[in-house]
Amino acid sequence: MAAETGSRPRVGLFATCLVDLIRPSIGFASAKLIEDSGCTVEVPLQTCCGQPAFNSGDRKTTRAMAEQMIEAFEPYDYIVVPSGSCAGMIKMHYPELFAGDPAWMPRVEALCRRVFELMSFLVDVRKLDRVNAIYEGTVTYHDSCSGLRELGVKAQPRKLLSGITGLNIAEMKDSDVCCGFGGTFCVKYAEISNAIVEKKVENIAATGAPTLLAGDLGCLMNMAGKLQRLQKPVAVRHVAELLAGMGNEPAIGEPAKASSK
Repeated sequence: MAAETGSRPRVGLFATCLVDLIRPSIGFASAKLIEDSGCTVEVPLQTCCGQPAFNSGDRKTTRAMAEQMIEAFEPYDYIVVPSGSCAGMIKMHYPELFAGDPAWMPRVEALCRRVFELMSFLVDVRKLDRVNAIYEGTVTYHDSCSGLRELGVKAQPRKLLSGITGLNIAEMKDSDVCCGFGGTFCVKYAEISNAIVEKKVENIAATGAPTLLAGDLGCLMNMAGKLQRLQKPVAVRHVAELLAGMGNEPAIGEPAKASSK
């Protein structure tokens, strides 16, 4: 479990655009996990990290968004992101964006040292080895590109999942191969993206696992959409949702449960 500290670290949760607009439950699950690790969580007023603009070559818009993000999150001991893609944008590409600017670069470097993807924060910083969750069933896990290649997130989610009572992990073939989303890539190169996700879905289905997990909502939406179009009955969830005990809620792409009231 998390190491004891003299005071509760103050964490700023960067929820990400997709989580805010498409799947807020991931944000609530992330906040619960961070709080349970012994931290105080706040969600300051925030906007996009700038990644879509950055990948499209619009440095002016990216810079404006990045400045807003930096100013909003400077007061926090840590900045935690439930997305390797957005965390990677901040941690790896903000220094490139502000390179050579003596007024901003020290602020950028100080911020980047405190930015962590959610699973990395829980395991590497807070030293968690298990969470208080139960899930009876088998899952398979997709390693999203940015989290894996930019931030080294691979063992951390598996470590926490392996401590869940009743859960079994069935590793898929090529779990570390791209799902074809890639942000604007899936729009610019739709045919290539579709071919990649078709192969990914084959590997997911081959495991026989009824549940697919990953740490990036963009990837999860891409895979969930393809699974549904091919009529493959696999429930798709963000890993934080399952770790926070929300494994029985509607999966990504499924309609919400009707209220009993």
